[in-house]
Amino acid sequence: MRSLAVMTSSLTILLISLLIPVWASQAAQPSRLTVELITAEDASGRRPSQLRWSPDGTKLAYVWDVEEKPAIHVLDVRSQQTRVVIRQTDLKPDQEDDDGQSGPTLAGYHWAPSGNALLIEAGGDLYLRSLGEGRLRRLTDTESTETDPKFSSDGSRIAFVRDEDLHVIELATGEQRALTTDGAHNVTLNGKADWVYWEELWGRAAKGYWWSPDGKRLAFYRFDETPVRSFPLVDTSVPYPELSWQKYPKAGESNPVVRVGVLELETGETTWLDHGSDADTYLARVHWMSSSDALFVHRLNRQQNRLDLLRCVLPHGSCATLVSEEHDTWVNLSDDFAILDDGRFIWGSDRTGWRHLYLYGEDGKPVRALTSGEWSVVELAATSADGIVYVATGAGALGAAERQIYRVDLEGEHRERLSRRPGWNQALVAEKTGHWVHTWSDANQWPQQVVRTGDGGELSLPSEPPEGYQAQALPKWQLMTIPGPDGSRLPARMIKPDDFDPTKRYPAIMYHYGGPGSQVVVGAWGRGLGLWHKMMAQRGYVVLSVDNQASRFFGKKGEDRAHRRFGEVNLAAQLAGVAYLNSLGYVDTERVGLWGWSGGGTHTLLCLLQSPGTWRAGVSVAPVTDWRLYDSIWTERYLGTPTDNTEGYTASSPVTHAAKLEDKLLIVHGAADDNVHWQNTLVLVEELIDAGVPFEMAIYPRQKHGFRGKAMTHFLARMTEFFDRQLLSP
Repeated sequence: MRSLAVMTSSLTILLISLLIPVWASQAAQPSRLTVELITAEDASGRRPSQLRWSPDGTKLAYVWDVEEKPAIHVLDVRSQQTRVVIRQTDLKPDQEDDDGQSGPTLAGYHWAPSGNALLIEAGGDLYLRSLGEGRLRRLTDTESTETDPKFSSDGSRIAFVRDEDLHVIELATGEQRALTTDGAHNVTLNGKADWVYWEELWGRAAKGYWWSPDGKRLAFYRFDETPVRSFPLVDTSVPYPELSWQKYPKAGESNPVVRVGVLELETGETTWLDHGSDADTYLARVHWMSSSDALFVHRLNRQQNRLDLLRCVLPHGSCATLVSEEHDTWVNLSDDFAILDDGRFIWGSDRTGWRHLYLYGEDGKPVRALTSGEWSVVELAATSADGIVYVATGAGALGAAERQIYRVDLEGEHRERLSRRPGWNQALVAEKTGHWVHTWSDANQWPQQVVRTGDGGELSLPSEPPEGYQAQALPKWQLMTIPGPDGSRLPARMIKPDDFDPTKRYPAIMYHYGGPGSQVVVGAWGRGLGLWHKMMAQRGYVVLSVDNQASRFFGKKGEDRAHRRFGEVNLAAQLAGVAYLNSLGYVDTERVGLWGWSGGGTHTLLCLLQSPGTWRAGVSVAPVTDWRLYDSIWTERYLGTPTDNTEGYTASSPVTHAAKLEDKLLIVHGAADDNVHWQNTLVLVEELIDAGVPFEMAIYPRQKHGFRGKAMTHFLARMTEFFDRQLLSP
């Protein structure tokens, strides 16, 4: 049985490899999607990227191509004029002549506090572009990469991280000096987050140090990574594979030890904050008070069921607890905290079962709720002395499928909706002027973007529609609710096939994620995977997504249903989805497939293994198959540790149930995945082999947790063929 399984998988991979060029090169009919078309760079049209408001809120910078090369543009809202301030082709080493090179890759940029210059990250080095004189000055020229550069408040200095140490440039003289000197890869990190903080606490943002408002001090993380065990990442693209080691704390294992220090730039001395004797905690957020003599630190315990707001005072670094938030399950961490000019602050909390914003006094005592209701705030977009701007879900069974933008005063009385369009609305706000960039889409309309001025005006930004198809001509998502467990109504969305005929019987594909607080039922445009689902509808499939009772639609009380056990709540929802498809009369429920990526890949396996025969086939991409193999912060938040919840880990891990597989399975993983290591797929495969169960597998070299380029095109073609082969035949 083992030999047959391996031979079948190998022959299938060879067959698919031969067919891929045919699929990918098929000429597109009008609005007919192909995997090549939907994975193109401009598959969802083009609009500006890296939008940044100037400090005074009167100008908007953004990246938009000039002659097919990135360039930074600046829109002056007052004059309504736009100019190109720098092209990628301008960013060349000083010693090189104009030889037609495109210049180093433009990675990012930052406004100077004065608004008269831009700090540019390109090719691992830093440049300063004066907007008045138009002069370009190269600040660094090293083999190492300079990351996370930030201006001091007066604009006289720029701090950055190089080789795990903090550095600073004095702009007047060009002098560079190291502020810390003991940084070492996989040993000590100064001014940068380790992998697990970066991934799970900061949402993949570079957050590791913070300038004081007066520009005289830097608060910074110092990570000691020596307690953390390393995981090997192997590059097999060369004759002799190259090995690198990643510090990766797995569930129940040792985390890095972190401290927050405050460095005096004039003396070079560091004061370490006294944030408690328990070193096994998370220092999840750091904020300076406007006086520059105190900081707020958010301290989260290892169990993640208690979040403390500490006020730490200089020069001694002593800390006191101002606010504590505690839950029986876990505390959600967000970026909905802001300090007002008068010392009061905004605090986000799930205390009512829904995420809302609260005003607190400088003394840490609650003043009032600013928002309330059976809906959730998802982003604090701007704060001012007059009020706040925030993004929130709607109310009701399908409320979370929308995002709307609101403004409310600090009395919590006058609430105004700023966005008027249904669907998915986002705001980038200039706090000093009230101008904001409004981006919106819905499930069937690609994103649009405009600048809305504080006086109610509207300015357009460049954009290009998708090429190769008309969005409105594609099969359309329909949002709905379906009957769920215990009399609930579950949020869902569905696409019917092209040329739908209710007298026919169609195969179906279900897509899900399933983790706590997640959602896939959205009233938003989805490029890539979203377009693939529309392509499959064109190929004759019904496509359905269902969110479970632990999804964002049900608030924090709903999320808590997944506490200490994964799989059951989501399985109930997906079974409800199959029952709904069966009730329609035009779906052949003997030909239903299920798939998901990451957590969705895990839950696909759990569904197939815990309800064999319900689905004919499934595709699991980058799944966690044994929760002991995933990172500490994310896993322990929901499941606890393997020692205090052995039963939960066992029941929630697909490897436990591998021998129950009866349905066709394609398991997919990137060999360079540094988030969910492909070790997860290997341990599952071993269990499947031991059980004598056939399966198919695809491994993508050099691909991480998300696939890019030709690998993504190949994968979508492979998955298309797999479902066609398994589901199109009666």
